[in-house]
Order: sequence, then C-alpha cells, then structure tokens
Amino acid sequence: VTLYGVFTNHYSANGPSRCLLLELLDISVSELLLHSSNQGCSMWMIQHCARDVLEALAFLHHKGYVHADLKPRNILWSAEEECFKLIDFGLSFKEGNQDVKYIQTDGYRAPEAELQNCLAQAGLQSETECTSAVDLWSLGIVLLEMFSGMKLKHTVQSQEWKTNSSAIIDHIFASEGVVNSAIPAYHLRDLIKSMLHCDQGKRASAEKALCSPFFSIPFAPHIEDLVMLPTPVLRLLNVLSDASLQCEEEYEDILEDIREECQKYGPVISLLIPKENPGKGQVFVEYANAGDSKAAQKMLTGKIFDGKFVVATFYPLSAYKRGYLYQNLL
Repeated sequence: VTLYGVFTNHYSANGPSRCLLLELLDISVSELLLHSSNQGCSMWMIQHCARDVLEALAFLHHKGYVHADLKPRNILWSAEEECFKLIDFGLSFKEGNQDVKYIQTDGYRAPEAELQNCLAQAGLQSETECTSAVDLWSLGIVLLEMFSGMKLKHTVQSQEWKTNSSAIIDHIFASEGVVNSAIPAYHLRDLIKSMLHCDQGKRASAEKALCSPFFSIPFAPHIEDLVMLPTPVLRLLNVLSDASLQCEEEYEDILEDIREECQKYGPVISLLIPKENPGKGQVFVEYANAGDSKAAQKMLTGKIFDGKFVVATFYPLSAYKRGYLYQNLL
C-alpha cells in the first residue's frame, strides 16, 4: 500500500497520536470470499491475487522485513493500479530482530509462530526464530480458501491437518463440490503445498513461488470478477443488437447517445463498440479514474436503453489498452 504521509493529531482524546495517510483501496479478499458463496473464486482471480501478493512479499523479504499478519482482510484491490495490495504492517518486524512476540492471526498462523506464541504465553523463549517463511504459510492458506470458498481455520488447527496436511489439500482439490475442480488445477495445488511445509526451511520463498508454472496459464476473468473488481474501464452488455451494428447511421446515433449518457458521471477518455468478435456489440467506456467508473456502473446497471436492461461491469484497463477483448464469460 502507498504511504502518502505522516502527521500528528494533537486533538486526540488520549493525547497526541501519529497518523498514517494511506491510499484509498477497494474491496478486500475477505469480502470477495463472502461473495463467492462457498463456490470459490475464479482461477483468474486466484492467479491475479497470488502473483500480486507474492511480488509484494518478494520486495518486502528482499528488504529484510516480515509482514507477519497476512490474511484476507489485509489484501485489498487497487482500482487505479489494477492489482491486489498488502496493508496493515502493525505486526511487521525486521528479520532477525523480532520485537513482537505474538504474530499472525488464528487460522493463518504458521506452526513456528504458533509454538512461539504458546511459549511466550508461558513466559518461555522459543529457540526457533520466525522468518519471512511465516508470510508464505499465511498466503498458502489464503489461496486455499479462495479456491475452496471455505474458511479453513478449524481445518488447519485440527490434528488431521498436523498429521497429513498434504492429503487434506488433495481432498479439497478433488472435491466434486468445488466448481474449480473442472479446471486442471494441479499447478495451483502444488504451489499451495510448497507454501505449507511444516518445516519453514522447506517452504518456498516468494521469489521461487513466482516461478511456478501456475503463472504461465492464461486464465480469463468471469463476469462476477468484472462486477466485483473496479477499474477505470466500464463495459456495458445487452445494449446493442446486430441490426444496430449493421446500420451505420443507427450505429453512430447510438454511439453518440451512449457517450452523452456516460459523460454525466465523468470525463470519457475513450469509447469503443466492436462490430466483430471478440467483443462484438459490447460497449467499452474508459474514464479518467476508477471513481467515475464506479459511479457510472452504479447508475447504469439495470437502466433501460433502447428497450433493453443494461448490464454494467468493469473491465481490465491493461487488457483494454492492448486491444484484448474477452468474450462475455457467464
């Protein structure tokens, strides 16, 4: 997350307090899990999140810092930069100089951190120091929850997990109840397993995890992803008929009507309506920022245009800029 500045609030009830001014981010992975209705997130979203967080961890770990509280609530979507970002460094520490004894959150706590916490509660010192490997454990659990659509706190605290976590992961990936099981997902399974070794010395580093074959698979977003993750580009569906696309005069009139309507919510940088597949008949509206795009999405969804109910989703700005138009995936 980007830190814009630091200031002191002298009017706090408890006396002067230091405040951090951070960028405003959007939906968290915790909220995305709630919306997934126990069906799990799409492979595109899991891949996107995994890559972004691993890149963040690789940077942190290279600088010698451990996040120490990685969980769904601390991973948020940046609409302007189209990526997931890490927040909340309240438990972070410099590797080899841990000044916080109680780290990580229940359900996402690595075995060595669990042991350290238990010993600290008993007033004892742990012989094993926590390292950046604790962050990889937490991310492994987050990705497993995104795939399964289930909270795994009780699972990872069970004796069965401690005895054979690999078999439980295999069972989750083989479950018929998991929608994603229809997609070959063994690269993701192996990536998660590499992060969840009980021995922190055998756990994959963030840098090594980024080399997983999982990241070479070209997944496309589902329509639910494009509704949930804001970007500066809005995509309107169910607006134009084939007849409208074939009549040049009617096409130009509709183009102007759409531009006029969309400009009510902010300056329109560009507007595209492909006449051929992929993207045939879809309307792409690029705004100057995601705030305008979000306002337009809220107001245009369900609006009647030319006798049709409009469906408004967001669209990846990076793909739009490259001219890469996904088919409408339902």
